[in-house]
Amino acid sequence: MKNDINHRFHTRVIANIFYSAIVTVLIEIFLVTNVSLIASYMRGTQKDNAFLEMLTSFDVVVIIIYVVFGIGIFAVTFLLLQEKSMRYIGRISDAMQRISEGDLNITVDLEGDDEFSVMAASLNKMVGDLKDLMDKEREAERTKNELITNIAHDLRTPLTSIIGYLELLSKDGIIDQELQKKYIGIAYVKTKRLEKLIEDLFGFTKLNYGKISMNVSKVDVIKLLSQLLEEFYPSFMDKNLSYELQSNVPVQIVSADANLLARLFDNLINNAIKYGADGKRILVKVHGSEDLVSIQVVNYGYVIPEEELPLIFNKFYRVEQSRSTNTGGTGLGLAISKSIVDMHGGTIHVSSDLSGTVFTVKLKTNFDVNKENFGKIG
Repeated sequence: MKNDINHRFHTRVIANIFYSAIVTVLIEIFLVTNVSLIASYMRGTQKDNAFLEMLTSFDVVVIIIYVVFGIGIFAVTFLLLQEKSMRYIGRISDAMQRISEGDLNITVDLEGDDEFSVMAASLNKMVGDLKDLMDKEREAERTKNELITNIAHDLRTPLTSIIGYLELLSKDGIIDQELQKKYIGIAYVKTKRLEKLIEDLFGFTKLNYGKISMNVSKVDVIKLLSQLLEEFYPSFMDKNLSYELQSNVPVQIVSADANLLARLFDNLINNAIKYGADGKRILVKVHGSEDLVSIQVVNYGYVIPEEELPLIFNKFYRVEQSRSTNTGGTGLGLAISKSIVDMHGGTIHVSSDLSGTVFTVKLKTNFDVNKENFGKIG
C-alpha cells in the first residue's frame, strides 16, 4: 500500500514536471516564432529595430536570455501545478503546530491519495490515540479514587460493627450468656463479610493485572453446577428460595480452569440469590452441544432497568446503590465473572424483564489456552 502511494505521488510530480516542460517549450516556440516574424516584417518595411535584430541573432547572450526566461516559465508553471499540494502541506504544518501547543480538537481533511493524505490520516489517528489515552488516564484516575472510596467504605462498615460488639463483650459489666452469644454471632457474620470483601478485592487485582495462571483440564459443567447448588442450599433455605437445574444432556465436558469456572458460577448464583429473593425461585439451565455449551442462571426477582444493563459488568457498579448489608458488596462479582469468561474465550450476556433476569454464559467445549486472548476487567 505504501509503495503504491509513493508510486502515485512520484508519478504526479513527474507529470507536473512534464506539463511544465511542455508549457515552457510551447511558450518559447511561440515567442521565438513571433519575434522572428516581427523582425522579418520590420526588415521588409525598412523599419529595422536593433532589439529585435538582437533577439533573432541567437548569439550566446540571447540564448542565455531565452534559457533564463524558459526556466522562469517552467518554475512558475510547476509552482502553480503544485500549489494545491503546498497549501495542503501548510495546513498539515499548522495542525502539527496546534497539536504541539496542546490543541487536540484539530483534524486535517483528507484530500487525494498521496503521501500528504497519508500524513494527514496518520496525524488524525495520532490525535485520536492521544485523546483516547488521555481519556483512559482520566478514567484510571477516577477509578482509582473510586476504588479507594469503595474499599474504605466497604471495609470500614463491618470493621466498625466488629469493633463495637467486641468492645461490648470486653466491658467489665456482666452480660448474660444469650446476649454474649448474639454479639459473637453478629461479629462472626461481619467478619465473614469482611473476608469476602477482601477476597473479592484480591481476586479483582489478580485478574486485572493478569497474575492468575490457568490450569486447564476437563470439567463436567453439570456436575460442577450440581455441587455449587448443593453448597448454596443453606442460602436458598434462608431466603425461602427453590432451585432447579435443567439440562438437555446428562454430562457436558468442557476444557476450562475448574477453580475459575467454579468462581464464575458461584458469583452468578450468589448474585441471583441476593437480587432474586422476591421471585422465590432460581433456575439454572444448561444447553450442551459438541462445540458450545450455554449456561443460564435465571432469577425472578428485581428487574434491572434497561438503561443499566450495559453497565452491569463494570467494576464497582451496583444496580442498587444503597450498599445495604443484605445485598452490599464491592461491586466486583460480575466484573470478575466477565473477566473469567473472557479468559476462557467465551461470552456473557444479561437480559432482564418481567419474565426473569437471565445471565447467559457461552463457553467453547474445546478451549485452547495458548490460542485465546485473556480478558481483563476493563
